[in-house]
Amino acid sequence: MNPLKFYLITDTHYFKNSLGAYGEAYEDFMDGEQKCFAETQAIDEAAFAWLEKADEADILLIAGDLSFNGEKESNEAFSKLLHEFKEKSGKRVYVVTAGHDFNDNPFAFNENGRYTPEGTKFSELYDLYRDFGYDDAIAFNREHLSYVAELSDDVRLLVICNDIDGKKHITYDDEFLGWIEAQAKQAQADGKMMIAMEHYPVLPGQPILGLIGDATQAESGKLIDTLADNGVHLIFTGHMHNQSINVVETAKGNKFYDVCTGSAIGWPAFMRLVTITDEETVDVKSIPIPEFEWDKKGLSGEEYLIAQFDRLIKTLIERMETDPERFMRKVSIKPTPLLMKVFPKIGRKLSKMTVGKFARLVFVKADPQIKNDSLVEFAVSFVRSIFEGNQPYVEGTPGGDTLLRVFRRLSHLPPLKKLKSSQGEPLDFYETMKHTVGNYGIDDYNAVLKLK
Repeated sequence: MNPLKFYLITDTHYFKNSLGAYGEAYEDFMDGEQKCFAETQAIDEAAFAWLEKADEADILLIAGDLSFNGEKESNEAFSKLLHEFKEKSGKRVYVVTAGHDFNDNPFAFNENGRYTPEGTKFSELYDLYRDFGYDDAIAFNREHLSYVAELSDDVRLLVICNDIDGKKHITYDDEFLGWIEAQAKQAQADGKMMIAMEHYPVLPGQPILGLIGDATQAESGKLIDTLADNGVHLIFTGHMHNQSINVVETAKGNKFYDVCTGSAIGWPAFMRLVTITDEETVDVKSIPIPEFEWDKKGLSGEEYLIAQFDRLIKTLIERMETDPERFMRKVSIKPTPLLMKVFPKIGRKLSKMTVGKFARLVFVKADPQIKNDSLVEFAVSFVRSIFEGNQPYVEGTPGGDTLLRVFRRLSHLPPLKKLKSSQGEPLDFYETMKHTVGNYGIDDYNAVLKLK
C-alpha cells in the first residue's frame, strides 16, 4: 500500500467571542476551567492558519467538541472557518460531532453576568458540517451522524458518534454495533485498511481516569472487540483533554490502540501528524498548538495555557477551605453539615503543608530532595502531568518514590481494596496509581505503533 499522512486536532471548543466572555461572573467561572473560553476563537484561528500552510498532509481529522457549548453562532462561525480552510488549503476535512456541539442551554457572559444565547439542535448539525465527511461518505448512519470515508485507495476512516439526539454518552446497542461490524468486515472484504475516530476514549488515558464515568466510551470493551477482532486496530479520540497512547489486546489476541489527543484550547494543547506506512505500522508525532494573538500578560502560549490549568487545581484546593460546598460539588461529594465543618480545616492544613509533613501523616518518608517542597505546588505538578502524559513520577525519581510509598500505604485501606472502574472492573489501587503518576509504557507524544 502507499503511505498515507494526515493531521488531527480535537476539542477545538470554538466560541464566537462577540457573544461575550468577560466580567466578574466570567472570571469566577474560569477559576474552575482547564480550557480557555474567551481566547478560543483566537487559538483556533491560529491553529488553522498553521494547518493551512502545513504541507506534509492534505487531510485533517477533527475528533469532536467543535464548538464551546453548542452556541448556534459558534457552530456557524466554526463551519465557516472550516469552509474557508478547505477552500484555501485544498485539504479534505473529516469531523465527528460530540456533546458540546448541540445544546438547548448554552451560556456566555457579559456585563450583566451569565446569560443564554441561542443553542444548536442535534438535527441542525448535519447541515452545518455535511461538507466535512457526511456528504463524501460511502456509508452513512444518520441517527448517529456516523460514516465511512475513503481517505485513500488503501485506507478507510470509520467515524462513530455516541452523543446523539436526546442522549449523550450512550452505550452502543446491538444494532449500531452491528452497523460498525458490517463496515469493518466490508473493508476487509474490499482489501482496505480501516482506522476509526470517536470523540470519547475507549481506553482510559491514564488508569485513574477509568474511575470517571464519562472519561471513556460506555461499555467500551464491546466496541474494542467489535473493531479489533474485525481488522480495525487503531482509533483516534479526544474529550478528556489529555495526551495519551494506550494499547490493549482482545481475548482473541488482537491489538487495539487508542490515540487520545489534548485539546486545542487548553493545556496540553497539541495536534498530531499521523503517517500510515503500511497495514502494520503507524507513526504518530505531536505538534504544539502555535502562538496566538491575545494579551497573554507577557507569557508564551504554552505558559498561558499551563497557567490556566494550574489556576483550576489551585482554586479547587483553596475552595476546600473557603467554599467547601462548591468544592464538594466539583469533586462529586454530597455536602453534609459534618463535611462542611471538616473540609475547611483540612484545606487550611493542606495549604501550609510540605510534602514531607504530608508523607509523615501516612507514616512514610518523603525523599529528602522534595520533603520541604510545598504540597500544593507538588500536587499541581503531578495532576498536570496526568493530563500531559509521559508522567515523570516513576520509580527511581524523588517524586515517584515518595508517591509510591504513599500509595502502598493507602492501598491497605479497606475501601481502596474494593476499588472498581466506572465500568465495574476491579482495580488494584497501588498499580492504578503507579501507572497514573508514572509512564512505563508507550511514549504519549511520538511513537511508532505496531498494529499486528
